[in-house]
Amino acid sequence: METKAVILTAPGVLALDTVGITAPEADDLVVAINHSGISTGTEKLFWSGEMPPFPGMGYPLIPGYEAAGEVVEAGPESGYRVGEHVFVPGASCYEGAHGLFGGAAKTVVTKASRVTRIDRGLGAAGALLALAATARHAIAGPNKAVPDLIVGHGVLGRLLARLTIAAGAPAPTVWEIDPTRMSGAQGYDVVAPEADARRDYKSIYDASGRGDLLNDLVGRMAKGGEIVLAGFYTAPLQFAFPPAFMKEARFRISAEWAPDDMTATKALVEAGTLELADLITHQQPAKAAEQAYQTAFTDPTCLKMILNWGTA
Repeated sequence: METKAVILTAPGVLALDTVGITAPEADDLVVAINHSGISTGTEKLFWSGEMPPFPGMGYPLIPGYEAAGEVVEAGPESGYRVGEHVFVPGASCYEGAHGLFGGAAKTVVTKASRVTRIDRGLGAAGALLALAATARHAIAGPNKAVPDLIVGHGVLGRLLARLTIAAGAPAPTVWEIDPTRMSGAQGYDVVAPEADARRDYKSIYDASGRGDLLNDLVGRMAKGGEIVLAGFYTAPLQFAFPPAFMKEARFRISAEWAPDDMTATKALVEAGTLELADLITHQQPAKAAEQAYQTAFTDPTCLKMILNWGTA
């Protein structure tokens, strides 16, 4: 079996090519991918060569952990039927290429236990479920507080704000320094940091991935407040201890989504409580993958780029 896939052979060297895929087993699905998203966080770091040592990394690499498509073959032990639409959080089914993420391909083979049934009507927005579930993972669960300040108005920052409001909590303030990303707020305010005089935030979520902001954020928090690191950071993080000591600051790292996050997020999307489609600002056919990745990683107006695999 073969498929067309986006293959990153070295930092900055990316193209659409053909790669072999493993034969499916009894509990596997073969999924024809319709849409895959491009992550401007971890995937960008692999593309730029800035990713620190990470389990399973290496080149050549097939990126993509945001994909949605149709089941075209279902193993007898999979519990799925041909024709069902599913979200696929990547795949590791390739011959001669790392599938650390592996969702940016026309056809994937994956364990049925890894996918999630979704409504076909979601279209391209179905590929955004993982990012939405990751945002939900950051704010939901025991000993977690919803944000009253979010740093960064990219896709993750917007999802954090929308989920906070969906939870019935007060609308957070969102900081953004790029004028092109100030718009698009739904029920909350987006301001430049210098225009915000508050210094009593109890729960600050950093969705910018900028570790150099920690001292500034400590200065904006209430005593006993928390800073949640919701981005991905390539360099060691550091902060001045005395101000953090005086504030009795707490720091928490939020990682990727868990199955219950996916279930809850899917329910919010299907109920119309959480909107995803308007977060997609750019779409390209898979044959234009090289240009699409360049745009996703370098154009600040691009919130979310979707690759369309229908003609690949």
